[in-house]
Amino acid sequence: MARILLGKLVLSWCDNCHTPVLGKKCSCGAETRPVSVTPPGDIRPAFKSDIDHINSLYEAQFGEKLIPDGHIVILNKIPDADRMEEVIMGGSVVCAYRYIPAEKRWELLPRIHAFEYAKPRRKYVVVDDGAVESIKGGSSLLAPGLVEIEDSVRADDEVFILSKSGECIGVGRARVSAEDARKMTNGAVIKTRKPKPTVFVKGEASWDDAIRSNSVILDNVESESIAFVKSVVAKNPNLPVNVSYSGGKDSLATLLIVQKALGKTPIVFSDTTLEFPETYQNVADVVKKYDLEIIRTGAGDTFWENFEVEGPPAVDCRWCCSVCKLMPVKKLIEERWGECLSFIGQRKYESLARLKSPRVWRNYKVKVQLSAAPIQHWTALHVFLYLFREKAPYNVLYERRIDRIGCFMCPSSDHATFEIIQRDYPDLWAMWQEKLGHWMEKNNLPEEWRTNALWRQRGGEDDTSSYT
Repeated sequence: MARILLGKLVLSWCDNCHTPVLGKKCSCGAETRPVSVTPPGDIRPAFKSDIDHINSLYEAQFGEKLIPDGHIVILNKIPDADRMEEVIMGGSVVCAYRYIPAEKRWELLPRIHAFEYAKPRRKYVVVDDGAVESIKGGSSLLAPGLVEIEDSVRADDEVFILSKSGECIGVGRARVSAEDARKMTNGAVIKTRKPKPTVFVKGEASWDDAIRSNSVILDNVESESIAFVKSVVAKNPNLPVNVSYSGGKDSLATLLIVQKALGKTPIVFSDTTLEFPETYQNVADVVKKYDLEIIRTGAGDTFWENFEVEGPPAVDCRWCCSVCKLMPVKKLIEERWGECLSFIGQRKYESLARLKSPRVWRNYKVKVQLSAAPIQHWTALHVFLYLFREKAPYNVLYERRIDRIGCFMCPSSDHATFEIIQRDYPDLWAMWQEKLGHWMEKNNLPEEWRTNALWRQRGGEDDTSSYT
């Protein structure tokens, strides 16, 4: 998959505090070291449910849990066929995990430093001393260099490669099963994953420690964003101001910034009628906590009326955003203000379209709305650290491995997220499957169109940029 750089890769690590730092210097005064992550680098914290998920995958494959209590874990979503994330601990990538839709399963891909947290009881090989240096250099393990292979190894399994002294010298993928490997006299047993030189320093820390480590950085990005808000308002003094609030982390951070810049500001919530229950609760919690005026737009039955004509929305045909969000917002603005200035929780690390978007813009479908993005240059980790520091009521869905807050059946979601929704929201998912079934029968489509979520893609270009 293509690796797109949407902004500077900002993750560094303080080996003194054992915390992630979003700059070159920790607040403790120590210089940090950069952490090599795969672009786009929209890093975020791992919550307990993420850690439990990773530990369950690691234990199923290697017989031990990977992540001990008291350690900070960072996740980095990377390009893949569906969902794949790097796991960063100790200032280094220790593993990645990915969802394989065709097999409806997760796979964990270890890196060498995972061995420092959990020595495998399964899926490992031991090699002869003469093969150690070549394997460290990335060479495959050949049959003559094999000393021992654990019984559970099957062809295509991820494995650890150990020396006879017990050192982890590499990781890779088995070409053959343990049974077949023991019969071989030549040929490759393990295809080694070429290692990248990385620094790793193990140590305990908390998110409170991480907030302290980033205190100066958070103060700086907050000040810049507040100055941006004041500047945009000063340049457009006649426009009524509001904050577009979705129930997600980015709009919450934007709301806090705008309040610090301008004081209490009304929020506009576009109710598609397709939101998660937790999102509606979050909107209510935020309104109550900050004593805000909320202005709602309602889509009513518009989505389902359009569904009967257009079919389900797809990544490359997202008519839903226009019908359920943009047009109701346009109508609201015209009726209430005529024109307005809305602060939006847009960030460039989210997509190429948002990287290309100016920080102040007018959507061609809602020209009566001047939009501005105070946190355009923040990563997801900036956002979460800021919300943690401010003790802001973020949406609990983030703690349930749903990292995209929006309509429950958004076509831009991945198969992995749909599996979570199917499990945790069976009634919502059953209703959606029924609607898809009616369209499928009406248009003579095969069952796999529904079961494999082929409705998400119609074959054209991704039109996400149309709704930025």
